[in-house]
Formats: sequence, structure tokens, C-alpha cells
Amino acid sequence: MEARTLYDLAPALRLALLGVVIALGPLAWVWLRHRGPHASSRLRALTWLTLFLTFDLVLFGAFTRLTDSGLGCPDWPGCYGNASPVGAQAHIEAAQTAMPTGPVTHGKAWIEMVHRYLATGVGVLITVLAIASWRAARRGSAAVSPWWASVTLLWVCLQGAFGALTVTMKLYPAIVTVHLLGGLGLLALLAAQSEGYRAAPVALSRGLHAGAWLVFALAVAQAALGGWVSTNYAVLACSDFPTCQGSWWPAMDFAHGFTVRRELGIGHDGDAIPFAALTAIHMVHRWGALVVLTALALLAWRLIASRLGAARRFAWGLLGVAAWQFGTGLGNVVLGWPLVAAVSHTGGAAALVTLLTMLLARAHQAQRQAAPELSGSSAAASVAAS
Repeated sequence: MEARTLYDLAPALRLALLGVVIALGPLAWVWLRHRGPHASSRLRALTWLTLFLTFDLVLFGAFTRLTDSGLGCPDWPGCYGNASPVGAQAHIEAAQTAMPTGPVTHGKAWIEMVHRYLATGVGVLITVLAIASWRAARRGSAAVSPWWASVTLLWVCLQGAFGALTVTMKLYPAIVTVHLLGGLGLLALLAAQSEGYRAAPVALSRGLHAGAWLVFALAVAQAALGGWVSTNYAVLACSDFPTCQGSWWPAMDFAHGFTVRRELGIGHDGDAIPFAALTAIHMVHRWGALVVLTALALLAWRLIASRLGAARRFAWGLLGVAAWQFGTGLGNVVLGWPLVAAVSHTGGAAALVTLLTMLLARAHQAQRQAAPELSGSSAAASVAAS
């Protein structure tokens, strides 16, 4: 009975149709601005626009989580079996009357459903992108492999599944964190495709290329830690900086803090999670931030030293995002986790992953262009030697 309540698919078709309506605006804009005979220009515009709207969706997802609206509609995909909170007013009113500051209120229900509407619209855009990419490939006019769009479509479907689990498993911390990482992964896939339509390679040395990959991995790991901090409400465990609770090494419980398979607010022993566990989560994220900021500074320094114009622009962009993350992270601590700073911090993480993906995509372009030249040089050397 409970499973049927949590997963009420009755409004699914209406939500899908609403997603199509939402996507029609961006699709019309792409079509009107790129009506020429070249399909690649339309695909490029659609990819960039989808990337932009996905970035906005990640920010709104953070807003949904940080306003405690994730359970504003405690079933999926609709709201008490309806396609909007309008049809669920009686249920929402009853829940709000019972718990005026609880997880279900009229405002939180609308925030949660708007997030689902936007996610459905982005899903429609990605579906159209996949179909258009395969059509362009059959005509021989695809600048980017259609498999990229296909993987992106599969990824957004998985992301939707984790979004459903976020609701039905009552904000299970591991699921919420994976859902955040899924949003960043979607940004990375779209960013890599967007760079495929630009002939702007950045030739990095082998060591610098490996360093960029290392920084990318560190950034993703730090984003996972940030998600773990947010979903466990561990930001407020420390209200001072650079110390925490007036100490450089406060009391910390790593065993409870980093037990993955547990419900929100519960430790691995089934009791309420101790405050020392929240402190441990917070402090590990701080230490991770120190590592990532140091790595970003080193990568930016090497990019500037490379004397490549595009690489230097990426370097300044990465330094700007690093400064943004430090400022918003510090604001979260000393200002008591204000909503603007918290959402901005998530936006900085999304921007960092996007920038690093674009840098790596352009470095890959340079490697692909260099490979035929190296092959040709080797062949010429063999002919000369014979």
C-alpha cells in the first residue's frame, strides 16, 4: 500500500506533456535563430542552451534542498497523485495544519513541483538532442558523435530515478548526494559535447594534461563531500573560521559521520547521529577544500606559464571560481548558512566542474589533431630511411 502511495504514476503523462510545453520555448528559439541548412549549428545551439538550462536546474535543485522542500510533495512523480499542488490543496492544508513548519507546506510543495517541471523540460531537450544527433549522423553532418547525446539521455533517465528515490526514501543522505553528483555529471557530459562543436584546441603538455585530470577528480570528490555536508546539515557544526568550536581539532566522530548506509539524522547504531559526527563531516570538507584550492592554484599557475592564450583564460576562470568558492564557503560558516551563500556555493561547484570539463575537452581536441601529424612524420621518416 505504501509503495503505491509513494509511486503514483497517474499524473505522469500530464507531467510529461508539461515538460514538452516547457521545452517548446527553448526549441523554438533554437529553430528561429538557426534556420539555415547546417544542422550542426542548430545542434551546437541546442547543446549550449541545454547546458545553460541544466546549470540553472542544478541551482534550483540546491534551492529546493536548502529550503527543505525536498519532501514538499511526499510522493512521486506528482503531488498527492496530482500534476500540481493545485489539485492537492486539501492534502497539503491538512499536513501544514498538523505541522506548520514541517516538510509539507504550500510553498514547499510548489518549490518541489517547479523543480520537477524544470527537470522534465530538460529531459525533453536532451531527448530531442539525442534524436537530432542521430539524424545528423545518418546524413553525415554530425560534428559530435551521437553516442555522446545517447549517453546523456541515459544519464538523465538515471538522474530522474535518483530524484524519485530522494523523495520516496525520505532524503536518504547517500541518495541525495548521488543525485547532486548526477547533476554535475550531466553538466560535464553536456559541456564536453558543447566543446566538440568548437575548433579551439588547447595543447597541454602530458604532465599538465594529467594534472588537469587530477584536479577534476579532486573537484568531484570535494563536491561529493559538500553534498554530504549539506544533506546531513553539518554546515552549522562549526560557526567560526579557521578554527571550529574554538579548536583546531574539535571532538570528531568519523565512524558515525561517514557511515553511508543510514537514514537522515541517524547514526550507524540506529540512534540519533552525535554532534561530533557532524563536526567530522564538516572538518573533512574543510580539509578537502584546502587540497582542492591548492591544486587549483598550481594548475592555474602552470596554465598561465604555458603562454597559451586559451589556457591562460581558463586559468583566470579557474582562479575566479576558486575565489568564489572560498568566499561563499566562508560566508556559509560565519553567517550561519544563509540561503544565498549556500546556493551560490553549489553554483560554484557546478561552474568548476564545467570549466574543467571544457579544458579537458579542448586538450583532447589538441591530442586528436596532433595524432595524424605524428603518424605522418613517422611515415615520412620511414620512407627517408629506406
